[in-house]
Amino acid sequence: MGIAIDFGTSNTVIARWNRATQQPETLSLPGISDRSGQNPPLIPSLLYVEDASQGKVVVGQAVRDRALDLSTDLRFFRNFKRGIGSSVQGFLPELDGHTIRFEQIGQWFLAQLVQQLKTIEPDARQSIVFTVPVDSFEAYRLWLGQVCESLQLEQVRMLDEPTAAALGYGLADRELLLVIDFGGGTLDLSLVRLDSAHLRTKPLGFILKWGQKSFAEQSGQQPKIARVLAKAGQNLGGSDIDHWLVDYFAETQGLAATALTTRLAERLKIQLSLQTQAQEVYFNDETFESYELQLSRDQFEDILTQRLFFERLNAALSQVVQQARRQGVELTDIDAVLLVGGTAQIPAVQTWVQQYFEAGKVRCEKPFEAIAHGALQLSQGIEVKDFLYHGYGIRYWDRRHSCHNWHPLIKAGQAYPMANPVELLLGASVDNQPSIELVIGELGIEANQTEVYFDGDRLVTRRLDSSQTQVQPLNDRDGARKIAKLEPPGHPGSDRVKVLFRVDDQRFLRITVEDLLALQTLIDDQPVVQLR
Repeated sequence: MGIAIDFGTSNTVIARWNRATQQPETLSLPGISDRSGQNPPLIPSLLYVEDASQGKVVVGQAVRDRALDLSTDLRFFRNFKRGIGSSVQGFLPELDGHTIRFEQIGQWFLAQLVQQLKTIEPDARQSIVFTVPVDSFEAYRLWLGQVCESLQLEQVRMLDEPTAAALGYGLADRELLLVIDFGGGTLDLSLVRLDSAHLRTKPLGFILKWGQKSFAEQSGQQPKIARVLAKAGQNLGGSDIDHWLVDYFAETQGLAATALTTRLAERLKIQLSLQTQAQEVYFNDETFESYELQLSRDQFEDILTQRLFFERLNAALSQVVQQARRQGVELTDIDAVLLVGGTAQIPAVQTWVQQYFEAGKVRCEKPFEAIAHGALQLSQGIEVKDFLYHGYGIRYWDRRHSCHNWHPLIKAGQAYPMANPVELLLGASVDNQPSIELVIGELGIEANQTEVYFDGDRLVTRRLDSSQTQVQPLNDRDGARKIAKLEPPGHPGSDRVKVLFRVDDQRFLRITVEDLLALQTLIDDQPVVQLR
């Protein structure tokens, strides 16, 4: 029995494979899933900390049932997924003597879900597939792997969310699909081709922990392969739109920005996906004043335009187009466009999509379940072939600009496993140098950096106008930078060590270091980033 968990910024979906019907089905967790009768049952990605020292928390719908999300309280967390793995987290609250990081909030949230899941699915720990954002750094994947290990899950796989969505729509083989995953926190675009291939002997999907053989390995059936041709991502989602609406009412009606007004703004946004006028009433229990919040679809779209919303959508699509053209693929070659995520239901977003694609190609009937249902197919004979979304490089001192910079070694788009390693020769920079240090980083796209921090009860993301390549250092800490102890000590003027870099089939970045003078191997195929 396979389980898939689509941990989302606003909502989380858990699905299982029903062997009787041979179809995926979405699970409802008592006390955690939304009981409003909506179909499918969604789990609000909300958490309230009752006692940080003991890890006592309230999650999901229970937070709303107890109205813990309607007051300005540092113990309440929403949209915390987008801060996990971020190198710039700004101010974080201190609760019960503990500084609370987004990674801890995310771990508490998933632990509660898995604990509740085990009560209705005793075999849930045997095989779980987690979906991950397409633009996530390895730090996010590493964090998720550590959470899975702490939960004692036997076999865990990871799959990019857009690729899972393509599988979830169940389209035929040999179709070229553009998946637009637009949820509460991120916009992810992925161009995917579904093909057939002969059964491979390597594991299906990206397996973190070994368990029993997969369904395909047992049955010998021919798997499908989802080839990811192009990717792009933006730190933009429905929660940003909610804040824009709150700011609009603060400017036009003097409405205070609180958790309650953010909730009302979200309701207005949802209403405008179904009708052209929306209305909510707000009562201030401190001033005893009431406000009638009204918004038309035209006003809503004007707010989006003023916030450069569509410009950012165009930029993401342009990235995908550029990557696709390098492989000989044009927009007209795309067979279907799949819209997933709550923000993708906004009519203005669908209108934007139809500027580029004819309406008959656009599919949006499974906005919430497609990702989780598609991820389940990893255990049903689906193999995913992918490339590295980010490249790897080393840090060096840029004398011209008097600052550190990064020299790329493995470029984004590199297929893995790598057939041939990348070679780097290094020498000593001073006399009697005892060792050589090297800082290795995961390189993102060249873009403005995003800072994530709390402003009262609001989780805020702010773009920093640096226009530099985003980098996640992988070993920039005491004891981890040293790659070679030189015996005898090194001297300038000649190459002293040779470093080989490669990425294996499990996405491990590995290095080998050879001392050219001593003629010995100092490090042999050691992983720098280990996703377990």
